[in-house]
Amino acid sequence: MQYQPITGKPPQLSLFEGLIAHSLTPFADIATPPPADDRLSEMTLSGSNGHCRLLLAPILRELSEATDTRWLTLIAPPASLSQRWLRETSLNLDRILLLPANESQGALDLACKALISGCSHTVVTWFAHLDRASRSRLRAAAELGHTQSLNIRLGN
Repeated sequence: MQYQPITGKPPQLSLFEGLIAHSLTPFADIATPPPADDRLSEMTLSGSNGHCRLLLAPILRELSEATDTRWLTLIAPPASLSQRWLRETSLNLDRILLLPANESQGALDLACKALISGCSHTVVTWFAHLDRASRSRLRAAAELGHTQSLNIRLGN
């Protein structure tokens, strides 16, 4: 039997013919892109301090060598991430800014100021727990500064 189009109705295109006709690629990025205002990422590393540092080193190295010429800012890093450790893990120290928190300025306020300033491509914090209000503050500050916020939880 041969296909005979019904007169008066346009023939229906197959899926691939329709894609070709519209210059679309099949199965291209079906996933929805993340919202533009979601600039806060979080990760948890658990285990021994040495193991956590081993996992963290390549992440920080990659961020310190980013093509973005702004700073990688570390807000109140744990004592185990000393200047010596940063040097030994071959991070680009010329692109890293270490900001310690103190009584007059807490880590959250310091992180928000660093994010809003826009001088950093990524601001890394080490909060063990972030409540909804803190998350909102970090997201809003990151959006204002066109920067990325990364919170790392180090656990045992």
